[in-house]
Amino acid sequence: MAFHSPQSIAKLAVEAGAKKAAMPTGQTLLLGFLGGAFIALGFLLDIRVIANLPAQWGTLSSLLGGSVFPLGLMLIVIAGGELLTGNMMALPIAVLARRATVGQLFRNWLLILISNFIGAVFVAYFFGHIVGLTETGPFLTKTVAIAQAKIDDTFIKSLISAVGCNWLVCLGVWLAYGAEDIGGKMLAIWFPIMGFVAIGFQHVVANMFVIPAAIFAGHFSWADYFSNFIPVVIGNAIGGAVFVALIYWVSYKDSLQNQSDAKLKKAA
Repeated sequence: MAFHSPQSIAKLAVEAGAKKAAMPTGQTLLLGFLGGAFIALGFLLDIRVIANLPAQWGTLSSLLGGSVFPLGLMLIVIAGGELLTGNMMALPIAVLARRATVGQLFRNWLLILISNFIGAVFVAYFFGHIVGLTETGPFLTKTVAIAQAKIDDTFIKSLISAVGCNWLVCLGVWLAYGAEDIGGKMLAIWFPIMGFVAIGFQHVVANMFVIPAAIFAGHFSWADYFSNFIPVVIGNAIGGAVFVALIYWVSYKDSLQNQSDAKLKKAA
């Protein structure tokens, strides 16, 4: 399997961020809807796989759930989609490389946040609630238990957990940039995403599915959801923008700056 060096991956990340920054609004919203829906489908698959497992299996159920959850990011990266947490790495490194503006960054994040939310809630309502995939027997119990655990975390615990989550998620995207074939991209995505799910870190878009799914089933409130959303979105932003984009930018800034200068001269 062919792959790129870390320095080359950084250049590819800058290019990806620049393209995302310039993406038209309609395309951004449609791909953002898909991104939210795909992550929700991955989480739904996770719940359907582990809900019936015996308690004696302990943390093995977390490993099994984590093993199937990566479906969501694989669909986004390979089939096409936009994900807020991945863009929390791609847009900042493009800004640092002067290939995008801060205004473009916040515009992209806002559009993707809204469309990811619509996509995730669509799956939670129609597949979870209407079809009943998260509202019967052990599947309801597992959905409510997962949502409860996320809501019960304190602000600081949720924020720090979210930092760890998006550090791994963005590394999954980063590694996928480095692979040149579908098999390589799938493996690159699988390990970091499996890791964050098995650990139990908090992911803002995944939470857009599981907490509303529990709300539609008659548990919790939207106030509970937003009390979780605020620290998790902040923590995810720190994990992607600081622990991946900034650190790799500082590490490879000379070559990335030369790349940006060359692009600017060519444009002129």
